[in-house]
Amino acid sequence: MTRVTVSIEDDLMSAFDAFLDGRGYTNRSEGFRDLIREKLQQEQLAEDKNGSGIAVLNYVYDHEERMLASRLMSAQHEHHDLTVSTVHFHIDHDTCLEIVTLKGKLGDIRKFADQILAQAGVRHGSLYIVPGELHVEAHRHSDDGHTHKHEHLKIIT
Repeated sequence: MTRVTVSIEDDLMSAFDAFLDGRGYTNRSEGFRDLIREKLQQEQLAEDKNGSGIAVLNYVYDHEERMLASRLMSAQHEHHDLTVSTVHFHIDHDTCLEIVTLKGKLGDIRKFADQILAQAGVRHGSLYIVPGELHVEAHRHSDDGHTHKHEHLKIIT
C-alpha cells in the first residue's frame, strides 16, 4: 500500500467529510479509494465499445407528451435483445418513471440509452453500467434433465 499526501481546500474537505459521514464510511482513505475506483471504471467503460455488461437505465418522462409512451415502448421492442425487464410507475397525473434493466454489448446499451434519453418529453435520466463478460455455455438443469445453451454474464470485480 502506498501513502500519499493531498492538499484540498477546506470547504471541499468539509463537503467530502459530510459525504463520507452520510454514506457510513469510517475513514477518508476508503472513501478516496472508492471514488478513484469508480472514476477509473467510468473511464474504462467510456472507452470500451465491444465489451459486455448489464445496465440500469432510469428516466422520468411526461406521459402526456404526444406519442412519447408509444415511442419509448417501440424502442424497447426494437432492442428486445438488450431489454431484460422494465418497471413502470406513475409519479403523478402527468409524470412516469421507468427503470429498464439491460444486458449486452456496452456500445449497444449506450446507443439505446442515448436514444431514449434524447426523446422530447424525457426530463431526467441516467444509465448505470456494470461491466461483465458474456459466456455461452451448455449445461444441465437438475429440474428437467435436458442440456441447453444460454448466456451467463460474469461480473468483473
